[in-house]
Amino acid sequence: MNKVYIPEGYKPVLDAYDTQRAIAYIKQTFQEEFSSALNLKRVSAPLFVTEDSGLNDNLNGHQRAVTFDVPAVGTDAQVVHSLAKWKRLALKRYNFGIGGGLYTDMNAIRREEELDNIHSIYVDQWDWEKIITQENRNLDYLKLIVRSIVRAICNTNDRLHVRYPQLRTELSPEVVFITSQELEDLYPELTGSQREREFVRKHKTACIMQIGRKLRSGKPHDGRAPDYDDWNLNCDIFFWDAVIDRALEISSMGIRVDAQALDLQLSEAGCDDRRKLPFHKMLLSGELPLTIGGGIGQSRLSMLMMGCCHIGEVQSSIWDSETIAACEAAGVPLL
Repeated sequence: MNKVYIPEGYKPVLDAYDTQRAIAYIKQTFQEEFSSALNLKRVSAPLFVTEDSGLNDNLNGHQRAVTFDVPAVGTDAQVVHSLAKWKRLALKRYNFGIGGGLYTDMNAIRREEELDNIHSIYVDQWDWEKIITQENRNLDYLKLIVRSIVRAICNTNDRLHVRYPQLRTELSPEVVFITSQELEDLYPELTGSQREREFVRKHKTACIMQIGRKLRSGKPHDGRAPDYDDWNLNCDIFFWDAVIDRALEISSMGIRVDAQALDLQLSEAGCDDRRKLPFHKMLLSGELPLTIGGGIGQSRLSMLMMGCCHIGEVQSSIWDSETIAACEAAGVPLL
């Protein structure tokens, strides 16, 4: 079923050329704001990893990775879903110190993604990771980093308006924090995504914390792999997108598992077989640094700031025939 939504009377604010220029400006400006705020250095990252490395992100555990053989090496490779685990290993290999971190362009193919205004099989985001101390492993530090990211986003939006005054997206730098259990208690009759919509519609900029573990209802707010975020110390950052009338998740992030949290979450998720993978062995033996990290959607950030109604206006991907026809009829240009 086609899920594309075209707001009544919608017209792109920028023409095709200015759209491309604005995308480039947003990406360049945000990288400056973001890397400065969090003390991050840019690094290169892989597009694919081997399956037996254990480095690919399993997301909610159900997605199939795009896999291909590499005859010259004699093994199979997987296109990454994200770089959640690779980044932590890279911090150790590159000898980053406490307080330092990295960011990189992450490009992924999520073959089973359901397509709509904000979902594509092509994912482009800034993946980042930062070394912290044991004392930083708490919700107050998580909130501090979230506020820094939101401030970098809002600063980028303000600078974009100077360059393109015809853009009208307003973003609030005031973040309202809530746990997934508090959100369920607030809206017990709604689904997870419906709760997000109601809460973010009211508060405009919101951070939903502690995602992955089952709530009192017996269901988790959303799926999370057990081997990167600590389910007690993670979150999603949302902005209200007035153009498409929905909560737009811009970032999924969190303080990463230490050995104790990984041991607990692998057992809880029924994923004990991962303990023998190289990455997991290093983590369980305390060989990797304690970190915080996440991903920030590049195309989503661009569509939000530019007031676009469909992610295909700011990235080139593959769409079903119904989406293409609906966008063409409404004058929505897909790249």
